[in-house]
Amino acid sequence: MAKGNGAQKLDLPSAESIAASASEVAKGGLPPVEKWNPPFCGDLDMRIARDGTWFYLGTPIGRAGLVKLFSSIIRKDGDDYFLVTPVEKVGITVEDAPFVAIDFDAVGDGNAQKLRFETHVGDRFIAGPENPIRVEYSQDGEPSPYVLVRRNLEALIDRKSFYRLVDIGAHAEHEGEDWFGVWSGGAFFPIIHGSDLP
Repeated sequence: MAKGNGAQKLDLPSAESIAASASEVAKGGLPPVEKWNPPFCGDLDMRIARDGTWFYLGTPIGRAGLVKLFSSIIRKDGDDYFLVTPVEKVGITVEDAPFVAIDFDAVGDGNAQKLRFETHVGDRFIAGPENPIRVEYSQDGEPSPYVLVRRNLEALIDRKSFYRLVDIGAHAEHEGEDWFGVWSGGAFFPIIHGSDLP
């Protein structure tokens, strides 16, 4: 679980003021949050759950448009997540990844295949060298698959989509060894070592 660091200040902005600032800068598409260096204002009581639900002051944010707006100004610095506008930077808690990949389309086949993902907030992109797929395994062998959405922000690939990826997977040589994985955008992304398959 990653959260912005720093003591909370009395002048901590509200979610409403951040939303107002974000709406101003988001009119031309995704804001260039990586170029902004505003002062850190403290940690906001905002959390993104593992399933992609956003909470503010312990209550789910029900307005999809507001969630999409906040998602456009997320920045990850080190292991910490922030909402950033030109004038303020507040820490938020992210339980796993800030996005969830809820679906994908597969176009083509073999190493010419392209996997076009969609997140729960409407991001669409093709997995490839600039948007790689990776899979982490817990100690009990549970997979957690991720795909890079933008900058250094990842999406957790939901279970149904991961099962579909496995269905279209193939064996290929990766770093001199046999792996089972998927192709997209001219790159092969390993899922499990060939020797670990039942």
